[in-house]
Amino acid sequence: MDRSNQKIPAILMLEDGKVFHGFSIGKQGTSFGEICFNTGMTGYQEIFTDPSYFGQIVVTTHVHIGNYGVKHIENESESIKIAGLVCKNFSNYYSRPAADESLAAFFQANSLVGISGVDTRALVRYIRNKGAMNAVISSELFDEKELQSRLKDIPSMQGLELSSKVSRKAAQLYEQANVQFKVALLDLGVKEQIIRCLQERGCEVKVFPAMSSFVEMMEYAPDGFMISNGPGDPETTSYAMDTVKKILDAEVPLFGICLGHQILTWAAGGKTFKMFNGHRGINHPIINIQSGKGEITSQNHGFAVDKDSLPETVEVTHVHLNDQTIAGIRLKNKPAFSVQYHPEAAPGPNDARYLFDQFIEMMQKAGKEITNA
Repeated sequence: MDRSNQKIPAILMLEDGKVFHGFSIGKQGTSFGEICFNTGMTGYQEIFTDPSYFGQIVVTTHVHIGNYGVKHIENESESIKIAGLVCKNFSNYYSRPAADESLAAFFQANSLVGISGVDTRALVRYIRNKGAMNAVISSELFDEKELQSRLKDIPSMQGLELSSKVSRKAAQLYEQANVQFKVALLDLGVKEQIIRCLQERGCEVKVFPAMSSFVEMMEYAPDGFMISNGPGDPETTSYAMDTVKKILDAEVPLFGICLGHQILTWAAGGKTFKMFNGHRGINHPIINIQSGKGEITSQNHGFAVDKDSLPETVEVTHVHLNDQTIAGIRLKNKPAFSVQYHPEAAPGPNDARYLFDQFIEMMQKAGKEITNA
């Protein structure tokens, strides 16, 4: 049904009772999730299809959403993963010649519930002051007492295990001509661009479901392991922690990104905590302590590493310059490192793609050590 000229009312309610009104976008319906905001000025398609956002209602701070449509090859997964969208201006039409369809059509095909016409500046200021909380978008229910009652039944993101819900169900091999290295990737909600970055460096990649065992992954005889990004509370993914501990014991090179960074932290004896707001955007400043160089990075996380929990065997390699949270670590006694941000970007700058090269160098070094043993 063409709804481009229709103005269907919608409501956004936060769990503390704060209400915003606007107009329905996407599918008419009701959707719940943890509300968060992303400050990026581009890359909405990659954000909406990023599995790390599963279970979250995303507020986009950029004023225009949908104006350049959707190009399917730029999806970061097979479908939209956000629970809902809140924006100021939503465009049903697009001007990008290379686009495959409008964002409105993409939302309809994926049954995504959203709301536009919201004062997103006021909303983001409110969330920044109040912290992360659950919310509901509805274009069919407008009884505020009923919405608030239903919101009480939605669990907090803290304590939720979500990776197994977005991970693929069977292993998948990404073949590569002239294979230099074989990488076993644990899919906790991986973005496609991570796989592409490995392939660009001569890696054949075999992607394994989240709950795959170390034994299953080792049957592939990989040169290295990648632990991917993903949604939910890292503390709940004990299955992944067990796998990472065994990888560390085997001393096979390991690289973790985002949730993978948090899982490595737990496996190495550290802990994580739920952030007040989290980091979501494409201009977050990072300092590489080892090189002294700064990086502008793409980030999407609501949990972070507890610095005081880290054992002596873990060295901090990167720090977020806005709030001094830990953005990268390496193990002093194992060939393993990780970063809290997204070196593959998509969307965002490519400042941190050297980390994939660092992983390649680590696998090269391990291969030489085996050859010389």
